[in-house]
Amino acid sequence: MLIRATRPLLYEHGRRVTTRLIAEAAGVAEGTIFRVFESKDDLLDATVARAFEPGDVLDRLDGIDPALPLRERMVAMTSILQQRFLAIFELMRALGAVGPPQHLHDRPELVAGLEEVRRRLLALIEPDADRLTLPPEQVLHVWRLLTFAGSHREIADNDLLTPTLIVDTVLHGVERRDC
Repeated sequence: MLIRATRPLLYEHGRRVTTRLIAEAAGVAEGTIFRVFESKDDLLDATVARAFEPGDVLDRLDGIDPALPLRERMVAMTSILQQRFLAIFELMRALGAVGPPQHLHDRPELVAGLEEVRRRLLALIEPDADRLTLPPEQVLHVWRLLTFAGSHREIADNDLLTPTLIVDTVLHGVERRDC
């Protein structure tokens, strides 16, 4: 409950959010925070860690119909990943961070969750391996890099790429076929 109440406040106030605001948003007394967390920083760290967990991304990926054509599956995949990236990038920006906290790499459950996301993404591409000029793992890698960069306001010069543009670039490139 505290983490859920804290996350939107972090977008608005960054690390300047007060425990009073958090308690009000959670509907608890301020002292309750310190019965659950040792400090405000511990609560903020837990909130950031929760933001990096795959959470609903896995459920949303499972909702993609594997019978859809490859392009439609990949557009759906891109929309899901892009929404996640945008939320994380906004959170990092609000906190004045340029990347995820280093300690997140030490959480085996987070690493396993991200690997599970990769596995499910790959499973959505693999059925069409015979239509691809690259192995599905490499297509996934290129697609994820373009989705990441095209979803990051600073990298994309504040001109975010659409899911359709990302997928069409990965699947068809930019060279005209009629030349």
